[in-house]
Amino acid sequence: MDDARPKGTVYLVGAGPGDPDLISVKAKYLLEQCDAVVYDSLISYELVATLPAGVGRWYVGKKSGRHLVPQQDINELLVKLALKGKRVVRLKGGDPFVFGRGGEEAKHLAEHGIPYEVVPGIASGMAAPAFAGIPCTDREEASYVMFVTGHRAVGKATSSVPWDWVARARNGTVVIYMGVSEIDGIVERLLKGGMPPDRPVAAVERGTFPTQRVITTTLSKLPEKVAESGIRPPTIFVIGEIVNLQKKLDWFPRQPLSGVRVMVTQPGDQAVTLYRDLRECGAEVLAYPTISTVEDFHADEWDALNNIAADDRWLLFTSENGVRYFLGRWFSAVGDLRGLQAYKIAAVGAKTTLALRSRGIVPDFVPARPTTAALVEQIAEHVRLSKRVFVRVRGNFTDDYLERSLEQNGSEVLPLGVYRTIFARWPAEAKEKLLSYPPNAIIFTSSSAVGGFVANLEARELQQLTTGAIVLSIGPSTSKSVRAHGMTVALESKEGTTRSVVEELLAHYQAVPFTTG
Repeated sequence: MDDARPKGTVYLVGAGPGDPDLISVKAKYLLEQCDAVVYDSLISYELVATLPAGVGRWYVGKKSGRHLVPQQDINELLVKLALKGKRVVRLKGGDPFVFGRGGEEAKHLAEHGIPYEVVPGIASGMAAPAFAGIPCTDREEASYVMFVTGHRAVGKATSSVPWDWVARARNGTVVIYMGVSEIDGIVERLLKGGMPPDRPVAAVERGTFPTQRVITTTLSKLPEKVAESGIRPPTIFVIGEIVNLQKKLDWFPRQPLSGVRVMVTQPGDQAVTLYRDLRECGAEVLAYPTISTVEDFHADEWDALNNIAADDRWLLFTSENGVRYFLGRWFSAVGDLRGLQAYKIAAVGAKTTLALRSRGIVPDFVPARPTTAALVEQIAEHVRLSKRVFVRVRGNFTDDYLERSLEQNGSEVLPLGVYRTIFARWPAEAKEKLLSYPPNAIIFTSSSAVGGFVANLEARELQQLTTGAIVLSIGPSTSKSVRAHGMTVALESKEGTTRSVVEELLAHYQAVPFTTG
């Protein structure tokens, strides 16, 4: 019976060299449409963090030469998922057929009759040198390029690469993948094979990331330079006279936030603009959502909207999510905005106000300060609160200060839950990568995001991440939560928007004004 079930399709997809903007249009489309993603360690975690909520995720990467999941198990996982009828993206760093073992996976799929497609990616061996200002070929300096792996296959005492033959090559470029741990032996074999000791060499660490590092030296001095500089994987080595062009062709932009790693805790589906703005300023974005939200309506609360007798009724929005989920339900139930004419609308905060305006709704009242306390205080100066009906649009983590304060002033308050916030749990490999390359700055855009951040970390890890990193908050309520967890708020948005957060970060680094679109 199993053979009669419809088979899914596996897409062997190259994610590119690291920068998430370098993924292909087709690869991005497949990620948005797939049912499952099986991914490696070298891809940007932003690609995983921004996946649609229902997509299954399997991490099968490796660390320090050790496969966390054996290749045979990966092959079988792809078959198993496809036999369940799923559209599966097998997401690999660089290109799946360039030292990515994509060929092995394709053979296994073919043997089991599983349909598959290959979506090439930008190979790291070309992209990393290019981002360092080193062309792989040049009409005068290098008429060919060879790509070799510095990694020894499991079970082999020595590399199968004919290093003696490579050493005799002239007038070309040698690009070495995965060679950091073997670089001493590789250089020794190249020198013994006759490669000149003064041959120019470059090491490009974390190529295409804003925090990439480039060191140049000569072949004989390379091992010493690697150790001295603390070069770590992923690193691409480039050997050849072409390396001499690096100083002249180094184009990599020096932007206001170049070299700054910024951790973003906002849900991935809401943080796309923030990711883009930070990258345009040169920052490396660490996409680590600490919360996610789901629709959560209660029929009795929603039905109560139809039973409001008062002529003067208000809708109170205190979050962007409240706007999004309320209007989503309203449109599905009512069909258009005309029914909202019976309500006056109040909004707390610039993000909430913007969420309403972007949907064609101008709030009737916005307090001068982005807090619920300011809302109660200032709205009382404009309207009589007694015998007014306020519909409080909220999530599950929202406190009841607003409700209690309005009721104490004689108002009737109807709570209307429209969404539920869930702490997002980081996979072990994602947290390990974060601790290996800790942030220079951490952005919190809500109190619940602070709670989710703390929930993901042990006390020791919390101290490790926040020591040496500046904490940015979107507003007073979020700052209060940050301090309640023992952290220091270095910067707070003046306007309560993510754009304002970026401006504060730029000012902190004494950068130019934020002008990106």
